[in-house]
Amino acid sequence: MKDSKTDKAEGTIDKIKGKAKEVFGKATDDKDTEAEGKAQHTKGHAKETKGKIKDTVKSVTS
Repeated sequence: MKDSKTDKAEGTIDKIKGKAKEVFGKATDDKDTEAEGKAQHTKGHAKETKGKIKDTVKSVTS
C-alpha cells in the first residue's frame, strides 16, 4: 500500500495534467481531450483525498 505522501503527490500531478488537457481541449475545441482532462483532474482530487484520509486515520490510531 502506498503511503499518504505518495497518494497526495500523485493526486497533485494528475490534477495538473488533467487541467492542462482540459485547457488544451477547450482551446482546440476538442471535446474528447477536454473530457479526458476533466476526468484526470477529478481522479487527482480523489487521490489527494485518499492521502488525506490515510493521514487522518494514522493520526487517530497513533
